[in-house]
Amino acid sequence: MKKPDDMKLIVKGKRLDGRKLDEIRPVKIEAGVLGRAIGSAYVEVGGTKVIAGVHGPRGVYPKYLEKQGRAILRVKYSMAPFSVNDRKRPGPDRRSVELSKMIKHALEPVIFFDEFPQLSIDLFVEVIQADAGTRAASIVAASVALADAGIPMRALVSSCAAGKIEGKIVLDLDGPEDNYGQADLPVAVIDGTEEISLLQLDGELNEKELKEAVQLAVSGCRVIHDKQKEALRRRYQ
Repeated sequence: MKKPDDMKLIVKGKRLDGRKLDEIRPVKIEAGVLGRAIGSAYVEVGGTKVIAGVHGPRGVYPKYLEKQGRAILRVKYSMAPFSVNDRKRPGPDRRSVELSKMIKHALEPVIFFDEFPQLSIDLFVEVIQADAGTRAASIVAASVALADAGIPMRALVSSCAAGKIEGKIVLDLDGPEDNYGQADLPVAVIDGTEEISLLQLDGELNEKELKEAVQLAVSGCRVIHDKQKEALRRRYQ
């Protein structure tokens, strides 16, 4: 999307919402928010709000989807029709299918699937308000929901994005930055380390910018990881 000529995303070293270039938006994470799900989580990152719920492990239907000697993870990502300014058509679309697969890909490395042979872990992620960073917030919510459900995992998965606006690498793009920026780089890491389980790039970055953006996104993931642990600690204290 082309930025209006008179619009500045960075003014005197600060972004439109007053943040520094390397500053994340306010983050809120709550575990155990749904009474009828086995595990659940609610995540706010700035204006983006996501809820996740887990069912299972349970039988796989249809049966041909079963995996011999291990469980499967099924993810359904969706956006509420009222989550964006222009009303979204209800039901799945191409982007929802793509992001469902992406969330699954980010989480699978940490789950002990052999604990539940021939069963399914079903994960539902709903974006109820979108203001950029929905895929990162969805991974964060999904990871906490799985932990809240007691699914055996070796670690939490945290996610945050970096990007490029007006030639500068910044952390955690908001809506206007996502719309008018030059690049967006969502990253997911395992246990707050530099072990990356997902990396995507929308836009263009040179080699130097890519390295800087990855390092910045990983630093954001560490902030998120601490918030995830705090949420689970509050839930079970």
